[in-house]
Amino acid sequence: MTTTLEKTKWALDLSHSEVGFKVKHLMITNVSGAFEKFDVEVEASDDTFADAEIKFTADIDSITTYSEQRDAHLKGAEFFDAEKFPHMIIEASGLEGTGENRKLNANITLHGVTKTIPFQVDFGGVAKDPWGNTKAGFSINGKINRKDFGLNWNAPTEAGGVLVSEEVRIHAEIQLLKQV
Repeated sequence: MTTTLEKTKWALDLSHSEVGFKVKHLMITNVSGAFEKFDVEVEASDDTFADAEIKFTADIDSITTYSEQRDAHLKGAEFFDAEKFPHMIIEASGLEGTGENRKLNANITLHGVTKTIPFQVDFGGVAKDPWGNTKAGFSINGKINRKDFGLNWNAPTEAGGVLVSEEVRIHAEIQLLKQV
């Protein structure tokens, strides 16, 4: 007789979560940005998240770099083309490893292209808040090459360099709420 473990659903605790990125500008400093609208859905058999089914969705139109002009450029056809490709979607199955430091191989769909990208996940654990809610916390880091997703726009500098690096570093702090 085969038994199937029922999976528990976890929802995003948006007020305790953030998703950001950094990219080199002029190859001398980093410009930071974030997604203001995103969601995460997780199902897992237990609190280790070893068999978790994860789906993350970010609204491209919610991107902010704290500069209206730059944000409009990023949302436009030369970069994300938010009208044609309104979401970034990340899907993954299970966290690899045990303890605090884990690995997550995720399929990222961005600008109509899907690639598998490894992420470093620091699992903060599971705890109850003062109101009896069960929460789980994760710090997630990874990087992508934006050109792998067809985000090719750039401009040369006077010194022969480029305006924007190809590497984009992603960082997220995610807190989940266990659904009952």
